[in-house]
Amino acid sequence: MKGSIFQTLLFSLLLLAVYALSKVAIAVWFRPKKLEKQLRKQGIKGTSYKLVNGDKKQFVRSSMATSAKPIALNDPIIPRVYPFFHEIVQNYGKVSMCWFGTRPRLLVADPELIKFVLNDKTGDFGKPPSNPLLDLLQRGLASLKGEKWAKRRKLITPAFNFEKLKGMVPAFSASCSDMINRWKELTSPKGYCEVDVGPEFHMLAGDVIARTAFGSTYQDGKKIFDLQKELVTLILQTYMSMYFPGLRFLPTKKNMRMYSIDKEIKAKLRDMIHKKEQARSSNADMLSLLLQYKKESDGDLTDEDIIEECKLFYFAGQETTAHWLTWTLIVLSMHPNWQEKAREEVLQICGNKIPEIDQLNRLKIVAMILNEVFRLYPTVPLLFRYTHRETNLKEMSIPGGVELALPILFVHYDADYWGDDVQEFKPERFADGISKASKDQAAFYPFGWGPRICLGQNFANIEAKMALAMILQHFSFELSPSYTHAPFTHVTLQPQHGAHIVLHQL
Repeated sequence: MKGSIFQTLLFSLLLLAVYALSKVAIAVWFRPKKLEKQLRKQGIKGTSYKLVNGDKKQFVRSSMATSAKPIALNDPIIPRVYPFFHEIVQNYGKVSMCWFGTRPRLLVADPELIKFVLNDKTGDFGKPPSNPLLDLLQRGLASLKGEKWAKRRKLITPAFNFEKLKGMVPAFSASCSDMINRWKELTSPKGYCEVDVGPEFHMLAGDVIARTAFGSTYQDGKKIFDLQKELVTLILQTYMSMYFPGLRFLPTKKNMRMYSIDKEIKAKLRDMIHKKEQARSSNADMLSLLLQYKKESDGDLTDEDIIEECKLFYFAGQETTAHWLTWTLIVLSMHPNWQEKAREEVLQICGNKIPEIDQLNRLKIVAMILNEVFRLYPTVPLLFRYTHRETNLKEMSIPGGVELALPILFVHYDADYWGDDVQEFKPERFADGISKASKDQAAFYPFGWGPRICLGQNFANIEAKMALAMILQHFSFELSPSYTHAPFTHVTLQPQHGAHIVLHQL
């Protein structure tokens, strides 16, 4: 009897082991190979699937090799920023295949196809499946999909309308004034000084967010910014390392630190929310507006939702504008003639006074410069989408389970749409607006495109114009001899070795 029970138990365990092994085999071999076969039937070329980790090893190796060497100021940046993707496109075309782990990644560098994907209103090209590591960074509007995304976006959109943004202009100007005064103190002894403007613009953007989102100052949110920066580094290290199933659940030092940071950020934001509710102020800052929407949303917006939106606003809002302004000063230092043209325009329209919203809207040359900088150095150079079911991409049929990588950077440098001078800084491309800057409006989308276009684009535009205008009023600037040109991605596109600029007080 005992022997029979033992045999039954042993047989059950054997069946369970066979079942588990079959599931693993399907996940790490049979399913990826099936998807590869389906994609190749559509005429899509690319790398072949490699067991478990796909092309991760080659991706990391090529990125490390290029990041070790700076480039000349006029060198193309794509081979340095995305060496692996650059090689894929060169070898296999604008629509090609590579592998991120067991998931096929369809690299779509064709502007028309990208426009088609981003204009999707059916959810056929949705957000990639939730990733627990990336979710630590933010689970706000940008990560939602379907009806939940539609409701949340509709709820938050009014917070970025023109009247609300107009009311935030005093906060923008106050933060910019603080930065200008700080720079004057630095330059006063000699009339000039060298400054790494990257951290300066992060401080500026952080202060703007703190004032407009929470009615506070940069110092109140500094700990959150610092924690998010550390979290990004840890997540990227883990995300690009060799994959082992269940690794994120192990109590490693790195894992425990990531979850500890997430917990600390949430606690600080929860405390901010509590204080704001206790104060019962009628401020028009973002947090006050979200709390008001929570009351009116019948449970569609909770405190946890607000925390996630604040995390997103803190991270995306600071990174976008800070790096945009950083690259703008680098580029204008490389092109002093355009720096002078912009200064003349600012002084003619605004004089030496703090610009007002209607004056900012009249700064045509400043707008042209900012757009051209964003073309050359888009803050978010790569977007992702995912096919949750079989989906048509124009004449191609893409199976479910495929990740689409949309390299914005590649399209911004596509000579077919921008001309043979695509590598050159030519703000006059935008003299007649964005729609006429290239052969197709879809060739320029630094804030995305379609239904999911960034809600904060007007917020960032006003902030960038205000900051650049006030800098031009008070300073001229040039590249420091210590500046090293090394664009690279750390989620966002940024100068790897800092942005060392020599400021001259006017």
